[in-house]
Amino acid sequence: MGNLCCFNSLFSQLAGGRSSCSSGKGRSNQGPTKYGFSLVKGKASHPMEDFHVAKFVQLQGRELGLFAIYDGHLGDSVPAYLQKHLFSNILNEEDFRNDPHRAILKAYERTDQAILSHSPDLGRGGSTAVTAILINGRKLWVANVGDSRAVLSRRGQAIQLSIDHEPNTERGDIENRGGFVSNMPGDVARVNGQLAVSRAFGDKNLKSHLSSDPDVTNADVDGDTDILILASDGLWKVMSNQEAVDIVRKVKDPHKAAKQLAIEALIRESKDDISCIVVRFKG
Repeated sequence: MGNLCCFNSLFSQLAGGRSSCSSGKGRSNQGPTKYGFSLVKGKASHPMEDFHVAKFVQLQGRELGLFAIYDGHLGDSVPAYLQKHLFSNILNEEDFRNDPHRAILKAYERTDQAILSHSPDLGRGGSTAVTAILINGRKLWVANVGDSRAVLSRRGQAIQLSIDHEPNTERGDIENRGGFVSNMPGDVARVNGQLAVSRAFGDKNLKSHLSSDPDVTNADVDGDTDILILASDGLWKVMSNQEAVDIVRKVKDPHKAAKQLAIEALIRESKDDISCIVVRFKG
């Protein structure tokens, strides 16, 4: 599971030969659910700043599918920290079994506090997060901060489970905290002229004007639920939710489907790091 694989030469051609990439796959031990992931470094000169989690674990007699995308900025130390700690913090919350919503909220807050207290080591950067926990193949809990996104497919219809946290939509909260939102010509809206998302982990220098509170939602995985896609904005900047679902549904193997999403994003000239996880609930 989670093995590193080299992509075919199409990736290096599309990415100008500089793109590093990893991919992998795995499956449930109890049911038909399978997953695949694909991460491709963008055109920027800095190292890859997207990190992921994709695995199944056993906990107190239940099987949990753990899936996440962490899209870092100003360095890779905060998303790397989240990759290592966020899920364990959620699962270690005593409320998790009986009240996942509360446990997720508390764990996100505690994790951000830990990042801020480690800021001399972790630097001044930050990260988005979108996390999905699949419980016994039947119940899905999704949370996010920032603009990494979770999209569910029900009978081929795209349903966005996460909420993109963008400065213009949360301008009031930012200004109430003493910050401002800049809208410069030719650029996206930014908090204090710097950050293009209104919620994030880390970002110590902006934290007084930023929230790290996640939006949390849940969904039942029933007979109509076929696919879950998690991806960073390197995909969503160039592709709609429905376009992504349409591409993935044509490819039965979720590993190949995740790679296909990344290829399509490159074809559409996405410049950012591109990270995709595809979970297929039925064979």
